[in-house]
Amino acid sequence: MSSVEDFTDVTYEVEEGLAWITINRPDRYNAFRAKTVDELVLAFKTAWGDKNVGTIALTGAGDKAFCSGGDQKQRMETGDYGPSESGLFEVEALHRVMRDVPKPVIAAVNGIAIGGGHVLHVLADLSIAADTATFGQNGPRVGSFDAGLGSGYLARVVGEKRAREIWFMLRRLSAEEAMDWGLVNKVVPAADLKDEVRAWAKTMNSYSPTALKVLKQSFNTDTEQFVSIGNMAYTTLNMFTETAEAQEGINAFNEKRQPDFRAHQA
Repeated sequence: MSSVEDFTDVTYEVEEGLAWITINRPDRYNAFRAKTVDELVLAFKTAWGDKNVGTIALTGAGDKAFCSGGDQKQRMETGDYGPSESGLFEVEALHRVMRDVPKPVIAAVNGIAIGGGHVLHVLADLSIAADTATFGQNGPRVGSFDAGLGSGYLARVVGEKRAREIWFMLRRLSAEEAMDWGLVNKVVPAADLKDEVRAWAKTMNSYSPTALKVLKQSFNTDTEQFVSIGNMAYTTLNMFTETAEAQEGINAFNEKRQPDFRAHQA
């Protein structure tokens, strides 16, 4: 894969200074495998290097899902998220580039934003949701977790109590609830979502790009420590996924049953 023209899991297009990055796996509810993550990283870097791009929108194909996180069917089939360019599952690099790209990133949440997909929308600078969107986490149900940005930064966004409720209770929030919790910036009818994103992008594209760049870097500084915490947690997660406890979670998910974690209580 050398350019956006080689993509299979993601589409990339630019219109009037706005780069649209779309996860294009609607048959898997826009869940990402390793190849998807590789393409997303390259898409963000392409938008970063394009002087004609001032803002970036991340969304999902279709009207059911923004992103449902890691592809659990792929994980069940092969024990991992499939092959990648580097041999690594580069999800940390994706989180990093979303924060580092010196241009505002808007999550256009067109459907479910669950698990790792929920983390992606949280990491975006701004989130605009369709009124049909839903939000939440899934990790503890399938033997997974996202420490660092996925939890610590989330607490900065919605507050400690609500972040813990999202992770400990695995509640599904409606778009209006997400708005009330400060998880999204605006909710619009699904048919108006892309036009609303375009309007926000047009406004930001009229401003000084250097001012926006420095402001984004300033906002990021206060939460940069969560990146290193996340790196450490990802090391733990790689080991944890090999355990019987984690395997019970993923097996139960794919067998469409409730997991039984009783044998693993501390």
